[in-house]
Amino acid sequence: MSTTTRARRDSVARVPRPTVFVLFGATGDLAKRMVLPAFATLAAEGLLPKEWVLIGNGRGDIAHEDFREHVHKALSEFGPRPERRWWRDFERRLLFAGGGFGTDDPGSLLDVIGQARSRVGHAAQLVHYLAVPPVAFGGLTEALGAHGLTAHARVVYEKPFGTSPQTFRALNRTVRRVLDESQVYRIDHFLGKEATQDLHVLRFANEIFAAMWDREHVESVQIDVPETLGVDDRAGFYDATGAVLDMLVTHLFQVAAEVAMEAPATLGAADLQAAREKVIRSFRPLDPAEVVLGQFSGYRDVPGVALRSKTDTFVAARLWIDNPRWRGVPFLLRTGKRMAASEQRVSLVLRTPQHPITCLPSQANVLSFSLSGSGEIDLRLLAKRPGVDLRVEPATARLPLSQLPDAAPLPPYVRLIHDVLLGDRSLFTRPDGLSAVWKVAQPLLDNPPRLATYAPGSWGPARARALAAPHQWLLGE
Repeated sequence: MSTTTRARRDSVARVPRPTVFVLFGATGDLAKRMVLPAFATLAAEGLLPKEWVLIGNGRGDIAHEDFREHVHKALSEFGPRPERRWWRDFERRLLFAGGGFGTDDPGSLLDVIGQARSRVGHAAQLVHYLAVPPVAFGGLTEALGAHGLTAHARVVYEKPFGTSPQTFRALNRTVRRVLDESQVYRIDHFLGKEATQDLHVLRFANEIFAAMWDREHVESVQIDVPETLGVDDRAGFYDATGAVLDMLVTHLFQVAAEVAMEAPATLGAADLQAAREKVIRSFRPLDPAEVVLGQFSGYRDVPGVALRSKTDTFVAARLWIDNPRWRGVPFLLRTGKRMAASEQRVSLVLRTPQHPITCLPSQANVLSFSLSGSGEIDLRLLAKRPGVDLRVEPATARLPLSQLPDAAPLPPYVRLIHDVLLGDRSLFTRPDGLSAVWKVAQPLLDNPPRLATYAPGSWGPARARALAAPHQWLLGE
């Protein structure tokens, strides 16, 4: 466990309480690919409480045995593969409550929760995980309140928390009416990535980096998340969302805040969240002239996509942070589907010294973090080539985080669900920060630039290159 995690978790429970975990949308794609595999990983690693039950909820009337078979198939495909040492105990704790769940009709959920509590104890905490489309968040929240399922409960909301400033405010009012903020966990799995968290340690525990973490030394910051994947597996959701809502106002803005925040008083949840939200309030509203939107050729031919869809599958933006530390430093954000490579990289490009060595190449000093997998830290620098002449050559020092002694990395969803069970809100977003994010995005949503078409397998629309001028994007150039 990393230094960040140890320091952050000193103030929360170390062992989860007995838990009844209710998974809304349990037979959907998100549950199958992410939530159920994460929960099973916690079981396989011995990180669940001694007493727990997982209840799947959905509209269909599925027997407990059929749901267990569904979970087995999901884990066989997406992992961890069910193994005898843990699967037999795991499957007997799986239940299903059909008939949907609403304020007027709770289906069978109340009865099944009663069964679960008789197994694990009536004092068990309830964790409600909403793995459903955002449009369903408000109704399910109201139903939880109407049926008395909010006492000793935590509620996990998938992103996006609202799909516009108006829907965000409406949902936030509903959530505040039903729940206390301490019960709310708005998940952003980019905050659960090992390398995202290691940003804190690298900066705050190492003076060599802390001293250069400002506008005097950093020329630009690039947060680049290209994807080779398309949208075939979730075309309906994506066509109603797009890259701006799916990635920019959620993941990329949040990662920018992790890079740019001032040092918190501690790494406890309250201080870390406060530092994160404070810097987001310094984000300048996006100028649509500094944003490029694109759609890959052939997107409209994907089944489930509207024939005349104007949904963006690519976005690149220049973000400015108006505070003393970062004023004048461009934060370059880019993501897109069907691009030339899949990467998740944060790069701090250092300024090029002007003397005593002249004619140095630009963008030669770069500190970067790969957010993929267990994470990796790269430092690109210039060194003298051995020999009689003074010639400098680029070199890279690389530290894969998985190779640190006793490293035990966990995938983001696994880590974040474990944090929910422990009651640790450090890596979850607050409504004030989200409100500020929507203000930053409002000009772009009101006046989006014209979509540019780009070829699958490329680095996106050519006009996006101008955002990095007078230099260039580090990836793909």
